[in-house]
Amino acid sequence: MAIPKVCGIETEYGILFKGGDVNPITASSIIVNSYSKGNQDLVGWDYIDEHPGNDARGYSLDDYLFPEYESQLVNTVLTNGARYYVDHAHPEISTPECRNALEAVLFDRAGEEIIRRSMQIANEGLPEHSEIVIYKNNSDGKGNSYGCHENYLVSRLTPFVQIAQQITTHFVTRQIFCGAGKVGAEHRGLTGKGHVQPAFQISQRADFFEEEIGLETTLKRPIVNTRDEPHCDPTKYRRLHVIAGDANMSEVATLLKLGTTSIVLAMIEDGAFPEHLTIKDPVQAIRQVSHDTTLNARVLMTDGRMLSALDIQIEILEAARQYAADYGLESVDTQVGHDVLVRWAGVLNDLETDPLIVANIVDWVAKKRIVDGFAQRHGLQDHDARLKAIDLQYHDMRTDKCLALRAGLVELCAKTDVRTAMVKPPESTRAYFRGTVLQRWPNDVIAANWDSVVFDIPNQGLKRIPMPEPLRGTRALVGGLLASSQNPSDLIEKLSSEF
Repeated sequence: MAIPKVCGIETEYGILFKGGDVNPITASSIIVNSYSKGNQDLVGWDYIDEHPGNDARGYSLDDYLFPEYESQLVNTVLTNGARYYVDHAHPEISTPECRNALEAVLFDRAGEEIIRRSMQIANEGLPEHSEIVIYKNNSDGKGNSYGCHENYLVSRLTPFVQIAQQITTHFVTRQIFCGAGKVGAEHRGLTGKGHVQPAFQISQRADFFEEEIGLETTLKRPIVNTRDEPHCDPTKYRRLHVIAGDANMSEVATLLKLGTTSIVLAMIEDGAFPEHLTIKDPVQAIRQVSHDTTLNARVLMTDGRMLSALDIQIEILEAARQYAADYGLESVDTQVGHDVLVRWAGVLNDLETDPLIVANIVDWVAKKRIVDGFAQRHGLQDHDARLKAIDLQYHDMRTDKCLALRAGLVELCAKTDVRTAMVKPPESTRAYFRGTVLQRWPNDVIAANWDSVVFDIPNQGLKRIPMPEPLRGTRALVGGLLASSQNPSDLIEKLSSEF
């Protein structure tokens, strides 16, 4: 049976400094540091288990990669179990590990509010007429792209080549309901007679993928990333690091992105994904799908059929329904999994009928409606620069400027739950232990990462608590132990005797 699909999101936010000559790294550092000033003393990130050059195909490039010094400038752990840091000159938030897709949506929303709070505090301390503006998007309009990456727990027993071959079909086509939309194009993309670069496309990221599979995340980006850095027991698990997705403003789109992918990965682990459902040229296809907002574009399958992204998604959905009937959906959380199936069927049906029906849940449709309306009201041509400004404003994290907040998008998360998730960790994964010890004993934790916490114990020195199992360290398992411990030394003694 498929293992639990623990998941999470890493979001690199676009950043702009107005009214001064400040580089993005400095501006991003100001943002992350501002949150510590306004909320908490942040604990540093522990790099001992960081090996970004490990490749799932069986080799490592760590010795050949340039060190990413800027990522270590500001790199902290929050009391909700998240990681908040500067990465590639962008402020980035990685959600804590979440047991299901809906929980991950909540902590992604909490990340947005942390960014907004950071921006507010930072701007209060800047000189007059200076401002830092942050965007939850994936492209600066000048040929540069930054990511919204997903992570999923998968079994080490499932051959990586099988995962790569079968998940690619979903990555290429799921954009029809989780693409964030984009005015124009930044890559030559499709070639051939008669192809015209789109005035508007479905995905912000599709133009930037150049390979089907590979280790890179910033150059020659692959649809399937091979990074083998599980942050848990490497003999049992992989962490599938997904870079082929957009940053969503819609909570429902985020749920569908994470939920459908979790189900598809469970199907792959249980050998239930249709083996014939593979695309002949995924790199070409991901752009074809993105460039056609009519959803009529056909891509060539390896079995010779020509299918649209809708056709393919309908086939995947039908296989997922059969999988749910045969195997159940416990691996993705039964209740959440069935909710995802219902929403998945609904969005595909509505996209087939009329995409405008889903303007309240699908970002690219919501954005296109705004862009088209603005262009019609002002008599603008397709490639007018003002339309790109509208595109950018859709993702503006300033609440008084953000067009997504005015688009009538369906909300899944209560505001009170979001506020709680900004400071408290999920209770269903090891993030509960990490976040709770940071809340209880911030001065005694000197470093933390995904799979360990390091305490500085008086007269005992440094004590590392390993956490190789993502589903241990939950409230159910350690809540009582944490509550009964008076200090870290007491906690460590109890951990030693009970586990």
